[in-house]
Amino acid sequence: MERKAAYEADITYATNNELGFDYLRDHMALSAHTLVQRPLHFAVVDEVDSILIDEARTPLIISGPTDDLTNLYVAINQLIPSFIEGEDYELDIKQKSANLTELGTDKAEAFLREHDLMPEDGNLYDVHNIALVHHVGQALRAHTLFKRDVEYIIKPNEEGVEEIVLIDEFTGRMMPGRRLSEGLHQAIEAKEGVPIKQENQTLASITFQNYFRLYNKLAGMTGTAATEAEEFESIYGLSVITIPTNVSVARVDEADKIYLNQKGKFAAIAQDIQEAHAKGQPILVGTVSIESSEELSAHLKSNGIAHNVLNARHHEKEAEIISQAGRKGAVTIATNMAGRGTDIKLGGNLDLLLEGVTDEKEIKAVTESWRKEHEEVMAAGGLRVLGTERHESRRIDNQLRGRSGRQGDAGSSVFYLSLDDDLIKRFAPNLGSLMTRMNMPENEAIQHGMISKSIATAQRKIEALHFDMRKHVLKFDDVLNEQRKVIYDQRHEILHGEDLTETIDAFREDLLEDMLRAAMPAGSLPEQWQLETLKEDLAKVFNVDADVVAWMKEADDADNIQQKAKELTEKAWSHTLSNFDAPQKQAIFRMVLLQALDNHWRQHLQSLDYLRKGINWRGYAQKDPINEFAKESYLLFEDLLANIKLETVSMLSRVQKVKEEQIVDPAAENAAPPPQVKAAPQTAPSMPTPSMFGLKSWDELNPLDDRIPRNAPCPCGSGVRFKLCHGRLAAAPQGEEISSGSPKKSVKDKAEKTVKKASAKAKKSPAKKLAKTKKS
Repeated sequence: MERKAAYEADITYATNNELGFDYLRDHMALSAHTLVQRPLHFAVVDEVDSILIDEARTPLIISGPTDDLTNLYVAINQLIPSFIEGEDYELDIKQKSANLTELGTDKAEAFLREHDLMPEDGNLYDVHNIALVHHVGQALRAHTLFKRDVEYIIKPNEEGVEEIVLIDEFTGRMMPGRRLSEGLHQAIEAKEGVPIKQENQTLASITFQNYFRLYNKLAGMTGTAATEAEEFESIYGLSVITIPTNVSVARVDEADKIYLNQKGKFAAIAQDIQEAHAKGQPILVGTVSIESSEELSAHLKSNGIAHNVLNARHHEKEAEIISQAGRKGAVTIATNMAGRGTDIKLGGNLDLLLEGVTDEKEIKAVTESWRKEHEEVMAAGGLRVLGTERHESRRIDNQLRGRSGRQGDAGSSVFYLSLDDDLIKRFAPNLGSLMTRMNMPENEAIQHGMISKSIATAQRKIEALHFDMRKHVLKFDDVLNEQRKVIYDQRHEILHGEDLTETIDAFREDLLEDMLRAAMPAGSLPEQWQLETLKEDLAKVFNVDADVVAWMKEADDADNIQQKAKELTEKAWSHTLSNFDAPQKQAIFRMVLLQALDNHWRQHLQSLDYLRKGINWRGYAQKDPINEFAKESYLLFEDLLANIKLETVSMLSRVQKVKEEQIVDPAAENAAPPPQVKAAPQTAPSMPTPSMFGLKSWDELNPLDDRIPRNAPCPCGSGVRFKLCHGRLAAAPQGEEISSGSPKKSVKDKAEKTVKKASAKAKKSPAKKLAKTKKS
């Protein structure tokens, strides 16, 4: 309840991660009393460009376990080292993608056949091999686009087991607990030979971009927002206002120095450090990766220059290193960790120097010593910042530069570059050809304003590219976001609704009308009616034994059969619920509704994920992938709503009292505890037993038992889906799943509507939207 109390305060301080995860947890809650967040009124975001731009596409994901594919990751990992760039695959560093060529595909198919991962006559791009294509692609990305000590490090966990820990490219800090999704993290684990953790299934997710747009009012502050003013305005509707500094900036920003190669660059950096160190000037050297920070450290050691290294490997000493970084002659090599938000005080941090000092004379002596050192450092030129490489974003470079010359202090900064730097190779190749034509020696640099402008232009190109990518991704996210709002609104109404009877009755009415309409279409002849199908559907959904043929003999008109069906289902419904009082009924309604909604929402997220991965192929048919995604996802969303109704009614039609145990409605205060319920065909709120299915043990369960949905959790309690547990079909070929789902529904005119229109209607009354949606 500490969190709830914190959110009840007028002003709540929290990290962006905790806010997002609390939002997701609230929308997975089974009781209104466990909700912690209040309505999202006003957010003020510190370092707003970091959260709303740099991490905009980072999804917050709450996940659960799924199938264990460890052996598959290990097997495919053996394939990738045999690939040759340009021959077996094409690498696009700008787009950060790697794709197999035709030759690479042939090599992959031969490998997969050899290891019995694909049939001899199979093709990698067959529909049933889509998972193999995905895993091969992820393994290729892991080997070509993710470098050790750049994107991640290997570090022992608390149990001493080595694991992959991601590194934040913008801050250089470790991100323990954060994992790459869609099997990419497992592919990296297989590549590095560390224990592979089971892939997870997404239960709920949201991006920072979509989360913070939920607030009625949004504001933020940062020192580097001006370069991203267009993005703040177009995506968040936020204007960027530049506030003048309190004291004029005295820092001198020198033009970039560019060298022929890394060797010449590091030699020049070492020379600059030696000269500044000799004057007593503190130096902060910023690097873009752990690898380059340790390479430079080795170079300084060979020259006998004492220094500290601050990167993800040595993060434990961060406070101590930063507190001393402004002292006379101090040399600090750091990744982006020493950039945003780091305050380096000239002469050292006086507060830390005084820690533990209680004697007044000693305090005075320490303070005087610090003041003297501060003045000496100022006289030497203040903090000198050396950048070893330009970052893709100008904001990151500006953050590094901003560590010097704070509050009017003296300081200077310069960036050392080489033709080997990724940025220049990717976006400013003309600079390389210019220096080659000029026959520049490796130990000489070009330093000119034109070069700095060329680098800035290259950075603007990258920023524009990333902006376009974020806008493109946001268009897809907006479709899911509209659906998420509808589902979460419905969840809110279910949690807080006092009487859910109207919603349940609407479900029953809709389902019965759909069954009758499908079995006896308007204008059809009696001999065309599908009466056996109607009998089966009534038994499956409403748990009634309807003698439809006898009804037909009484009077062969549709009205008679419809009336008989309504009377029978109503009588069975009344009998089923007659054993429960009003509070107990509401508790059961609430529990079953939430379970059905959550189960199908999880499956829907997976379906949208698969749809999104392949939707770009529609572009080859001259179709807009985003519009196609909106249409297809709308159809899937209609199926989702229909399936929620179907599962809810089917489960409620089979509830029974269980005398041994009782369950309390978590959302009803002071209510009598309702009996625990069980349901035969779907996953019941309580743990099922074999006897409920007329079995002595779960081993007697028929894999084709149509009382259990193929994708529902197995009733044995293993937590694994039925189709992969006691529902596994012995006759199914290895690696192939057989499902007993209904045929895909045809595309109707409604498919042309976007999800946005659907959600606009639903917002008027989300629960009613769920109730009124007809099953196709």
